[in-house]
Amino acid sequence: MISGATALSFVLICLLGAMAPGPDFLVVTRSAILGGRKAGISAGLGIALGVFVWVVAIALGVAAILTASAIAFTVVKLIGAAYLIFLGVKAWLAVRRGDYSELKDKVAPVIAPKEAFRQGLLTNLLNPKVAMFFLALIPQFLPHSASTAQTLQLAVLATTVAVVWTFVLATLVGSLRRFFSSGRVRRMMDAVMGTFLVGLGIRVAVQN
Repeated sequence: MISGATALSFVLICLLGAMAPGPDFLVVTRSAILGGRKAGISAGLGIALGVFVWVVAIALGVAAILTASAIAFTVVKLIGAAYLIFLGVKAWLAVRRGDYSELKDKVAPVIAPKEAFRQGLLTNLLNPKVAMFFLALIPQFLPHSASTAQTLQLAVLATTVAVVWTFVLATLVGSLRRFFSSGRVRRMMDAVMGTFLVGLGIRVAVQN
């Protein structure tokens, strides 16, 4: 078993990593804006599942193969960048269509929780830098003779951090969704989020 002090240190570092602005942050925020708290939380659960898969992959040695192979890393990176750009362009197209309505009494969801979950999961799984982060981090918190069970314990901790943080983020953004009932505000947010997602996708694609 991992000691309490070690587990706490690991949780704090994972929390800082989760709070850093990036693809996961943008996807949860946009899902909560478009679909409310439920959609934001669903996106967060998809991200958390992605985190769990990456850490389990590290335990099995799969992530090590990915980071050791320049070709595999580049392929996954470019697919992930393309997906971020796709989400950004999708937001831009919504701006171009301009089919926003003023929603006074009830804010109808624009994105279903199932779709938000899928976007969160794919955004995380198609980001090889998540694998690199945990591949560099996890060995620092494991003994030399670590068992698979100990690695899985860290996977559960990392997943829990992702769930809690994205729940808080989705709740905060979702609570402000009434503000986003204005068609003008929603159009502006789609334009901003689309720009950030496309820019982030291009950045991921060109970075080594």
